[in-house]
Amino acid sequence: MSKVIGIDLGTTNSCVAVMENGEPMIIPNSEGGRTTPSVVGFAKDGERIVGEAAKRQQAVNSDRTILSIKRDMGSDRRIRIDGKSYTPQEISAMILQKLRRDAESYLGEKVDRAVITVPAYFTDAQRQATKDAGRIAGLEVLRIINEPTAAAFAYGLDHGQAQKILVYDLGGGTFDVSLIEIGDGVIEVLATSGDNHLGGDDFDERIVDYVISEYKKNEKVDLRRDTAALLRVREAAEKAKRELSTQLKTDIVLPFLMQDKNGTHHLEMSITRAIFDELTHDLVERTCGPVNQVMTDAALQMSALSQVLLVGGSTRIPAVQEMVKRLTGKIPAKTLNPDECVAMGAALQGEKLSAGSGNGMVVSSAAQNVILMDVTPLSLSIETVGGISTKIIDRNTTIPTRHSQIFTTAAPFQTSVDIKVLQGERHFARDNKLLGNFRLSGIRRAMAGVPQIEVTFEIDANGIVKVTAKDLGTGNQQAITISSTTNMSEDEIRRAMEDARQYEAWDRERKEALETRNEAESLVFETEQALSKDKTCDKETKKQIKEQVSHLRKALGKTKPDSITKTEADELARLSEQLKSAASALHPEP
Repeated sequence: MSKVIGIDLGTTNSCVAVMENGEPMIIPNSEGGRTTPSVVGFAKDGERIVGEAAKRQQAVNSDRTILSIKRDMGSDRRIRIDGKSYTPQEISAMILQKLRRDAESYLGEKVDRAVITVPAYFTDAQRQATKDAGRIAGLEVLRIINEPTAAAFAYGLDHGQAQKILVYDLGGGTFDVSLIEIGDGVIEVLATSGDNHLGGDDFDERIVDYVISEYKKNEKVDLRRDTAALLRVREAAEKAKRELSTQLKTDIVLPFLMQDKNGTHHLEMSITRAIFDELTHDLVERTCGPVNQVMTDAALQMSALSQVLLVGGSTRIPAVQEMVKRLTGKIPAKTLNPDECVAMGAALQGEKLSAGSGNGMVVSSAAQNVILMDVTPLSLSIETVGGISTKIIDRNTTIPTRHSQIFTTAAPFQTSVDIKVLQGERHFARDNKLLGNFRLSGIRRAMAGVPQIEVTFEIDANGIVKVTAKDLGTGNQQAITISSTTNMSEDEIRRAMEDARQYEAWDRERKEALETRNEAESLVFETEQALSKDKTCDKETKKQIKEQVSHLRKALGKTKPDSITKTEADELARLSEQLKSAASALHPEP
């Protein structure tokens, strides 16, 4: 059976890992990088570009380039390209497909199973959407695991002593904090909190706003009116943020940034770390609330912490590190690479699950003996009389779990009830997120308060919810596996999977066609070089070879490198074979 890969599907960058010789290893992408930009672009000819190539072309193709799609997972956002509407799941699946292909190329075998990580504070809808994205990408998602938990898993195997650790995860688009206890073969999440709309992208945006504001003040030019200029400023802002993590000052230099009736405009500006810290102070402070919340939920003082782990690229920001140190009283550990540890933890979990499937794989004893005990990040409830949100499962309950509660009717002779499933901490139902609803019918007619209706919530190891309502008098029962109305139906998922397979086949054919063209170009060059050096062939043979070279050159001139068809590739292959045959008489000098 194929290996299980661990995927950190990130807002800004994604990473994939696999277990080799009992150790988690990061799989490099086809460009040689250890992380892959979570960017998808659509070329004018319809080609899908993912990763570094998509990021490079966004300045000239901004309206057909999608970034930070993770922030829209579980929402009803749709991206329209060339008349077709794409869900966040489908865009995410394109990123996952590239990661899967890179893994297959690295491992030399087919990959069809994965553990995918999500922010701990992801809602049920967002978890469902992530799992759907994996299915569309052709992956069997064995487990959805929380990012801080995955990081703790990667950390805990080398630090097996009993301890309580705080995992502070500030990524490109989301922030999570989890309090985790590592004991004898058990990694247990005690509490989790976070903010799904806070991350490195927000820090970048503060620099963008500052640069545009200063430039407008000094040059009287609004860079937001020029899309290409704005994208260049965004790229420079991200670069400046990274540089300010190691330097006290950085320069943003963007020559020929834009042109208008007044001429060409250039940008040159310096930003100090002090300015950056001032611009982002409130963002850093926003992370304090969730940190304090998890400690309160676990009824622990900061002094009980043994260690603090920093996860996510944005934790490299010095102000973030200083705030964590000030708040917790601990110097954060630097034993883990914040960009890679989540994927490595997912790979470890994948190996453990693979061993559990009885496939005969040899599993490292460290991974095999560790038990992960995660929690649900938000409370689950149903709406009751008066619009009240009545909790069935409290947040930070260890999963998988199952809780039941008895309810009754509010009106006499009521024969049906509507069950509205909610997620959140607010007192009134309207203030929480509606995950789904269904109706239980066939209740025996009786006075209000007589029927007994048992509502049961089940949360599986992926954090996905199933709700059942049963009339204990009649035995009638209705159930729903929560699939938010903003998520994709089973038919939509199947269609998206088929589209993904068709595109992958088309992409493979296109790659083979491009390789054929490249081989033909090389053959023409090599043959012409050999002809110029040859002193043994007769004139008739040389004439025949030159004719074949000419035919192949003309065929190459009719094909475009970026959009070669299979028919054109087949013709190039045929002409190449003829040229090889004709050129076999050549014996170039060494």
